Amino acid sequence: MKKILIVEDESEVIQMLSSTLKQEKFEIIEAKNGAEGLEIALSSKPDLILLDIEMPVMDGISMLKELKKDNTVKNIPVIVLTNYSDAKNIAEAMENGASGYLIKVELKNGDLVKNIKNTLSK
Repeated sequence: MKKILIVEDESEVIQMLSSTLKQEKFEIIEAKNGAEGLEIALSSKPDLILLDIEMPVMDGISMLKELKKDNTVKNIPVIVLTNYSDAKNIAEAMENGASGYLIKVELKNGDLVKNIKNTLSK
């Protein structure tokens, strides 16, 4: 069973993502901010990380940068999941090693699952 870490500060979003992904037989781990997410990623080595950008304590881009510095987790694919659709945020996420970028308000459950499965199969 593939393990996915969801790093998101909005509990409704975590519940929706978690529910969808558990139906697809993924094991889910949750973190409420980038600092907690980084700690969990380092200790549990998930197969994929879904990462929000705008969060308290440590934002998603900062977490992404820290992940990519650590040899034990730097190859874990990270899909950035956010409400920002502007080119600057997309470019910053991709430049810092994100594998993909999904916009929450445009996201359909089928798209999420397809993106995750495609990313994991690479």
